Amino acid sequence: MLIPAMIALAYGDGGFEAFVQSFGIGLAAGLLLWVPVRHVHRDLRIREGFLIVTLFWLVLGLFGALPFVLAARPEMTFTNAAFESVSGLTTTGATVLTGLDTLPHAILFWRQLLHWIGGMGIIVLAVAILPMLGAGGMQLVKAETPGPIKDDKLTPRIKKTAASLWWTYTTITLACAATYWALGMEPFDAITHAFATLATGGFANYDTSLAYFQSDAILVAAIVFMVISGASFSLHFLSWRTGSLRPYLRNLECHTYLAILGTTSCLVAVVLYVQGIFEMPGEAMLQATFQVVSIMTDTGFASTDFSVWPSFVPVLLMLIACIGGCAGSTSGGIKIVRLVLLIKQTRRELLGLIHPSATFSIKLDDRVLSDRVVKGVWAFFFLYVAGFAAMVLLLMALGLSGLTAFSAVAACINNMGPALGAAASNFLPIDAPAKWLLIVAMIGGRLEIFTLLVIFTPEFWRRW
Repeated sequence: MLIPAMIALAYGDGGFEAFVQSFGIGLAAGLLLWVPVRHVHRDLRIREGFLIVTLFWLVLGLFGALPFVLAARPEMTFTNAAFESVSGLTTTGATVLTGLDTLPHAILFWRQLLHWIGGMGIIVLAVAILPMLGAGGMQLVKAETPGPIKDDKLTPRIKKTAASLWWTYTTITLACAATYWALGMEPFDAITHAFATLATGGFANYDTSLAYFQSDAILVAAIVFMVISGASFSLHFLSWRTGSLRPYLRNLECHTYLAILGTTSCLVAVVLYVQGIFEMPGEAMLQATFQVVSIMTDTGFASTDFSVWPSFVPVLLMLIACIGGCAGSTSGGIKIVRLVLLIKQTRRELLGLIHPSATFSIKLDDRVLSDRVVKGVWAFFFLYVAGFAAMVLLLMALGLSGLTAFSAVAACINNMGPALGAAASNFLPIDAPAKWLLIVAMIGGRLEIFTLLVIFTPEFWRRW
């Protein structure tokens, strides 16, 4: 919180007192919790790992709301501030703010900084820099890591793995910021939009998002870095360490991810050109590719208002947002690898009907997966669909239209941001109870449901 405080001093447009006060409140609360147990040293157990990870995202999301509440501009209720903070930290990008062009630089920077910290994961960051976690760090990383396979490590030590991921993340962020700057963005905009791009968050400094810059080159650069952010950062690290593209070429999830992006972009471009939305094929292709990449990677940047495009396109974009990017990326959604495993499992069931006595295994990149992994994917898919449907019904019970409820849940549980209906411009018109439900959806989506849901089971609290 001291970094945006210094930003406030540098630009002199407000927010300094709010961030200093928020820093003081956070520091005091931390000391009150730490001092009584500072001499207690115990290894973390699995159950404690799940609880700590969930509380990390909830508590830090609420503390992150303090600057929004205390700042003179914008004037925000605690509900709106909590929604904006959790949306930033979970890289959802759903906003309740308007008039972004006139907000203090410190507030704009804070929104983007929340994105960047939450993108790679605050637990992964903690494991990388806090030596006192020791062996318990592995339990925390497993609970936070997206994807169905959580035992893969880049290095023998989990602390070094976490540091390697953050090093890769930071390096690509700097490359993105330098590219934006070279293409005409001011340094402040280049850095903050790079934070949002690499985190696949989607907060922008202007109400019109990236359309504000009126630059096709910036859109192309954003496409490239969003595609990179939607792929696994483990692959990026392995490719850099080996100096080869082989990790990408051998990875089925990466192939599927790029194939879906390419096919969907071409399909949307054809629809936009045939329907006369854009007169030039090149413009249709650029706008279609940008919006498809932005939505499927769950970034949420906008180059135009896609909600007014032919209805087929917004619905298609909402559906591919549910798929999301690759496991190990900063994207939300179900993840490509789960889609691949669901297809492989379906094919195995069909082959089982034809050859009842045969045994078929499921492989991923020449690696035979255990049935436990496959069952976990089906369980996740069931919980995702059931949770999605339940939240849509609850929002409709709170008075939202079917389109608004469906798109709002899709935007929040997939950590995507943009919605349709009453929330097409922003989430400010949504009532407070609905906002708190969507906050739960954002945290559940970021922790991929299981980590959040497990702490509500009676067995979790039962003494062994």
